[in-house]
Amino acid sequence: MSRFHWQDSLNLLSKLSVRRVWNALAVLSSYYISKYTGRPIQWGLPISLSIEPTTSCNLRCPECPSGLRSFTRATGMLETDFFRKTIDEMHSDLFYLVFYFQGEPYLHPSFLEMVNYASQKKIYTATSTNAHYLTEDNARRTIESGLDRLIISIDGTTQEVYSQYRVGGQLNKVLEGASRVVKWKKALKSKTPFIVFQFLVVRPNEHQIEEARELARTIGVDDIWFKTAQIYDYENDPHQLIPTRTSYSRYRRTPEGNQFKGSLANHCWRLWHDPVITWNGLVVPCCFDKDAQHQLGNLNEQSFATLWRSEPYRQFRARLLKGRKEIDICANCSEGTRVWGD
Repeated sequence: MSRFHWQDSLNLLSKLSVRRVWNALAVLSSYYISKYTGRPIQWGLPISLSIEPTTSCNLRCPECPSGLRSFTRATGMLETDFFRKTIDEMHSDLFYLVFYFQGEPYLHPSFLEMVNYASQKKIYTATSTNAHYLTEDNARRTIESGLDRLIISIDGTTQEVYSQYRVGGQLNKVLEGASRVVKWKKALKSKTPFIVFQFLVVRPNEHQIEEARELARTIGVDDIWFKTAQIYDYENDPHQLIPTRTSYSRYRRTPEGNQFKGSLANHCWRLWHDPVITWNGLVVPCCFDKDAQHQLGNLNEQSFATLWRSEPYRQFRARLLKGRKEIDICANCSEGTRVWGD
């Protein structure tokens, strides 16, 4: 599948306004000036934002802090009043909002109400789910919420293979949930959400890539994306997850052991346009800081605009421009994680 989708692209463009375009140009300009001068300059406010509905999850995936229950930071659920306050402050410049960081979004009882609130502000909204909670009611409400993009994790085409990574999961629930969303999208004659199967390619499931494409066609989702897996201890790969198909891997095998393929140049677009807010208001540099070790501020104590231009943020950008390899969360980062095949 994996083709260009005009409808989703037009929907994305429909969220633009003069102010959002002007802000995006300011952010982009400051990024390139910073990249080529090595000086941390920041103009404008975030174009994109990831916010965490909850750290709770029903599965126990072996490379996920939520699944492993291994957070050292506080865990909990996003307060809807805090969410609304944050969106009220940022929506004029914000273009794209991801309801995901860690955890399963549909475990938050007010998740779809928050999606609807953002949608009413004409922000493009997206989320990622393991699809175990897409009941008839949730499937219908997902369409009605105005959600623009729904990414469904499907990491195997048989229960035996699927459960090797999605520990505790049931593939039949995923497929039934996806089918319900497809059904309600048609029934309500809605153009959204853009429904995607996301297949995290690991060694146990790499032989099912073609079967996954066929399954996506059968269910009727809009596309399927194949994503490379982040392995924390990639040198040893204790769970034997690194694929043998090298084009689907972030790592290469050498006589000295597994090595990361990335070049880690001293710049990163994410630091200039796409911060992450945890469920309790902490702001961290990007989605690779899963345990919020690099806290750049707290929205319970200051406005986002103040935090965005604060000295801690400036210093972190300066560190990255000077030596990205020296920052722990950057050492295993791949900016483009979607891979299309051998």
